[in-house]
Amino acid sequence: MVSADGRAVVDVTDALPWPHDPDPLTAGWWRALCRDFRTLAPALAAAAEQGAPRAVTDVALRAPVLGPTKVVAAASNYGKHVAEMHGVQERTLGRVEAWMMEFDVFLKAPSSIVGPGADIVLPADVVEAGHEVHHESELVIVIGSGGKDIPVASAMEHVLGFTAGLDITVRSAADRSRRKSYDSFSPLGPWIATTDEVGDGSGLDIGLTCGAAVRQSVNTRDLLVPVPQIVAYASTIMTLNPGDVLFTGAPPGVGPIAAGEELEMSISGIGAMTVQVR
Repeated sequence: MVSADGRAVVDVTDALPWPHDPDPLTAGWWRALCRDFRTLAPALAAAAEQGAPRAVTDVALRAPVLGPTKVVAAASNYGKHVAEMHGVQERTLGRVEAWMMEFDVFLKAPSSIVGPGADIVLPADVVEAGHEVHHESELVIVIGSGGKDIPVASAMEHVLGFTAGLDITVRSAADRSRRKSYDSFSPLGPWIATTDEVGDGSGLDIGLTCGAAVRQSVNTRDLLVPVPQIVAYASTIMTLNPGDVLFTGAPPGVGPIAAGEELEMSISGIGAMTVQVR
């Protein structure tokens, strides 16, 4: 568990009622933790108080989720991003796809997830073809108890918390899920802030910088479809399982990334992470 100031971390895995397997391909313990977190929270908090803290700078942070059954992403969920995408599509596709300007959800490959400090690897074939690869900094929902056909009124009862995520995207005519599913195209981090810490995800500041330049700056109050409605809507299409993650949509300011750049993303109440592009 991470301290309130984000400077220290305590290993509380011994407080879990089942063995800890760090392999993300067999991390059933992680999905069980998401499902049962509210029940386990007191024991984990006690272990954190009694454990020996280590400086966050002394540990290597991995992706804050392990082996989700799916990565769901929302499209066209900020009005200013929808507006800017007309120009982006004209430049990269030579036309505007009207259907892509409407809110909906799609899937990304779970294998695209990497942690804070990881590299975003630009695919050689994409670079050779001259396609732009864009950053999209987003608030990401982590599902707790999961469910199907979840009512909006009770949607937050099914959410464990939130993390920060970059939805890296190739701008081309290829299928949307394919363009966003390359290995390393879903950096997540630095950790999960639970709903008791940040509420329903509204009113959070999202920022992305590259060097001294601000690439994106927005507040989640501008989401066209807020978190409870995203969860409820997605669950009408597919069962949301414990540990699944949902990207909430790209804010305005998306743009190309290039090898050698360093991107720093932050969300108020959650934290910041830095990734390299190569």
